[in-house]
Amino acid sequence: MGLRRTTLVLAAATAAAVQAVAFDPSIPSYNYGDPILVECMNRSSETGEHIQNEADEIQWHSFPTCLETSSPLSFSYGVEGEQNCTISMIDDPFFHLLEFYIHSDAPLACRLPASPPPLVQDVGPDAKKPKEQEYIPLVLALAGTLQLSHLHISTHLNVLLHSSYAMDTSDFDGKAGKRKELKDAGVLDSGIAYSTSPLEHNDDTVKLIIGDPLALKFSVRWFPTPELPHTEGKVEWQGMGGHVFASTVFYGLLAFGAGVVVSGVYFFGSVLPRRLKGRSLGGATPLGYGIGNGWGISSSSKGQHKRVD
Repeated sequence: MGLRRTTLVLAAATAAAVQAVAFDPSIPSYNYGDPILVECMNRSSETGEHIQNEADEIQWHSFPTCLETSSPLSFSYGVEGEQNCTISMIDDPFFHLLEFYIHSDAPLACRLPASPPPLVQDVGPDAKKPKEQEYIPLVLALAGTLQLSHLHISTHLNVLLHSSYAMDTSDFDGKAGKRKELKDAGVLDSGIAYSTSPLEHNDDTVKLIIGDPLALKFSVRWFPTPELPHTEGKVEWQGMGGHVFASTVFYGLLAFGAGVVVSGVYFFGSVLPRRLKGRSLGGATPLGYGIGNGWGISSSSKGQHKRVD
């Protein structure tokens, strides 16, 4: 009886500990669709150097407001697709900063919070110091050409974002306490953004002068691990939760092709010979069944047919 009671107490304590960890607010993670605000380094429009505050820390500010949303640029966790951000007017300081960015004198260095801030914080004498917010760098490599009175800028950018899955500590799979991954939740790992087709003067390369609007187009793609997808071996992922996996499409096409092949073999190897049994269809018989070679040409030499009385 004593051993049984001890076992029950240990089981209850373990369950309580697991539940406490599962709702630990100090380990937050993004959920699918959560907005992630883009912040960029504050730079001098005269020198391109970064600006620091009184504590000698680099100043960061939100990306300019997008006309489409009336809010600064942000990405949604795990959401892929095309996203537009039109800056209403390029003033003189911003124009000169674009010259620095395009000429690679200074990078358009931005950042994204690696995880959302905790929803609650400890209070009281035993409260722990809140964990400092961590960020991942996101450099927007703008491409274009500089002219004396204007500049050409490639406005379409590919955005590649890597995340790491969160672990659900409230759900164990029964194998040595191994935890299950949450497919639609996680934290950011890394990211990059770059202009496309900068050498081609197409619709995505615009001529810009001071006072013009700047319409940026972002093609956002997400990867659930720090590694890039690969084609040799198993294709692990193409998209995040709610998307169609590349492996699903591949196996669907493979199953369809196999069905066509099996049906064709069965028809020409079993059904058609039974129907042709006892018949004489001449040289037009498919695959050479009956008389002829299968291409509409008689098998008799020099085109002569033997007459049968």
